[in-house]
Amino acid sequence: MKLGIYGGTFNPIHYGHLRTAQEVLEKLSLDKVLFIPAGKTPFEKPELIKAGHRYKMVNDAIADNPGFEISDIEIKIKGKSFTIDTIMKLRNKYAESEMYFILGIDAFLDLPHWKQPDRIVNLTNMVIIARPGFAFADLSSSPYLKKVSKKILKELDRSNKNLFSFDISRKQKGILCKVTGLDISASNIRNLIISGKTVKYLLPDSAESYIMSGKLYM
Repeated sequence: MKLGIYGGTFNPIHYGHLRTAQEVLEKLSLDKVLFIPAGKTPFEKPELIKAGHRYKMVNDAIADNPGFEISDIEIKIKGKSFTIDTIMKLRNKYAESEMYFILGIDAFLDLPHWKQPDRIVNLTNMVIIARPGFAFADLSSSPYLKKVSKKILKELDRSNKNLFSFDISRKQKGILCKVTGLDISASNIRNLIISGKTVKYLLPDSAESYIMSGKLYM
């Protein structure tokens, strides 16, 4: 099975997350994308609501998509959750699967600061997706893209080419993947809620309803 791993705080989940997951699923011919809401992250995030709320919103948002699934593997951890630990657990659970870890350009650029980043790129394929405000050319500074020329990165930004694959480690691939650039951010959604403005059409109705009924982020 080709399994996509899509982690994040999903604080809250919105259409940018969902559209990205759907396009990666189709473009890489994945069998499934596994959404993994973060528990307690290694970084302080005072705006982060309880994991149970975020899990519920993600679960409701993906319920009607047979290609999507959710995991509570991180929110069950009492302490801080680290990506490398999650990947190791998933490797044991899905031993026969080929894993594809999905993350944005901005997150990938921060990868060297994560716990055991070299092990991460040796355990799973890395799917690096385009995000509004970031260009593939920005990846030229990453130590994990030494085999990819600046010319190729710039061509990806300029052309209609959707995918570019390269060897990110001895065992795994790095895949640069263009997706529809929906400029929606969870922080902007939270700010709109705080200011009493509508968030309609930015996130699923189920998530909006859950937020309003629970008076979250207010």
